[in-house]
Amino acid sequence: MIPVRSLAGKRVALFGLGGSGLATARALAAGGAQVVCFDDNPDSVAKAAAEGLQVGDLRGLDWGGVAALVLSPGVPLTHPRPHWSVDLPRAAGVEVIGDIELFARERRADAPDAPLIAITGTNGKSTTTALIAHILAAAGRDAQMGGNIGRAVLSLDPPARNRFHVVECSSYQIDLAPSLDATAGILLNLTPDHIDRHGTMQHYAEVKERLVAASRTAIIGVDDAFCAAIAERLAHAGRDVVRISNRLALPDGLYADGDSLVMAEHGRGRPVASLAGIGALRGRHNAQNALAAVAACLAVGLSEAEIQAGLASFPGLAHRMERVGQKGRVLFVNDSKATNADAAAPALSSFARIYWIAGGLPKEGGIASLAGHFPRIAKAYLIGEAAPAFAATLGEAVAYEISGTLEAAVEHAAGDAAADPAEESVVLLSPACASFDQFRNFEVRGDAFRAAVHQLDGVTPIGGTQ
Repeated sequence: MIPVRSLAGKRVALFGLGGSGLATARALAAGGAQVVCFDDNPDSVAKAAAEGLQVGDLRGLDWGGVAALVLSPGVPLTHPRPHWSVDLPRAAGVEVIGDIELFARERRADAPDAPLIAITGTNGKSTTTALIAHILAAAGRDAQMGGNIGRAVLSLDPPARNRFHVVECSSYQIDLAPSLDATAGILLNLTPDHIDRHGTMQHYAEVKERLVAASRTAIIGVDDAFCAAIAERLAHAGRDVVRISNRLALPDGLYADGDSLVMAEHGRGRPVASLAGIGALRGRHNAQNALAAVAACLAVGLSEAEIQAGLASFPGLAHRMERVGQKGRVLFVNDSKATNADAAAPALSSFARIYWIAGGLPKEGGIASLAGHFPRIAKAYLIGEAAPAFAATLGEAVAYEISGTLEAAVEHAAGDAAADPAEESVVLLSPACASFDQFRNFEVRGDAFRAAVHQLDGVTPIGGTQ
């Protein structure tokens, strides 16, 4: 835990008592703050009270004596309108901040030189965060990973000179962290997302820009127009900017050339790492994640040899193109996190001969946008409520069956793939749907897929992310 001593002796209000909210309340109390906690969910309030935390309806609070409101990032700050818990402190001139901001203040007070890598972007944040933490740990560094992935940031070990914090930041968290100043800040990409919470795409991009603008080294993917403009703007302002691209041969920065990751300076490039044979980092999208990781690890002092070793041993994340088994020439891949068509596209683009398990609770737009990947699909196995609609979209372009259940789909796909003479066939769960018609969440769906694969005769399990 990181005790929050910057608010010691002060009265602090906290709203939002999920996992990160409870961790924040504990850290504030450990640091000596007088914390009053609340949530719209009575069960969450009761749980906090059972832990001995002070709870109370913030609507009855005397805000004149409050130093700050610490807000859960899941609570609306600006759009579609501020939550009532935001209106009250603002009317009293009380600052509204989040747990990432508290972490940034503790780091600045106790160990300002402690290496901090902060990661944001629309897609790829979790994989990049986990990859960086893995490379650091594999190189013998003390790597603490948290934020929007895994552990709440204030539940990590405190900042120290030789301790590396790797923190994934959502746009909501950045909005509540005005003084976050990472050693290396990463902005991977920007596509429309969370517009309901930010109002416009422009405002969403502005929030994301704050993270890299305040970082000592700004690492920015330049394959979309918004990020390219941010990189140009920061470079023009004299900031240290490292551009990365998985599409363009950059004159300066890091780019992917096939499996090679190339560092260029003044138009001259040299390979600094390779993704050849690293199954957990397959696909163009993972090349971008790896480029960001390489740039960040170089920025905090790792050698190229240490970085390559970490890349090679990365097991990947569960449910994100997770290789779960192999049977002869057939690879089984769990991409259950792909809960819409856009999220399924990277996996479909990464393999040449696919036996595709898709379906679940359908999202708006279906799978029509994936038509460009249909030639890669040997056969589709459709499950859940979306099966009839997906079958209509596939039509005569792709052979399919309506399997109904995930277990049946795995059994049938495995049999068909085993009979395929291709050098490599892939049984891929990338549902392009939510899970809620048959499973509690995408994790449970992915676990069920992994279990079904491991029950097949002759399958060798792969990976350590289970």
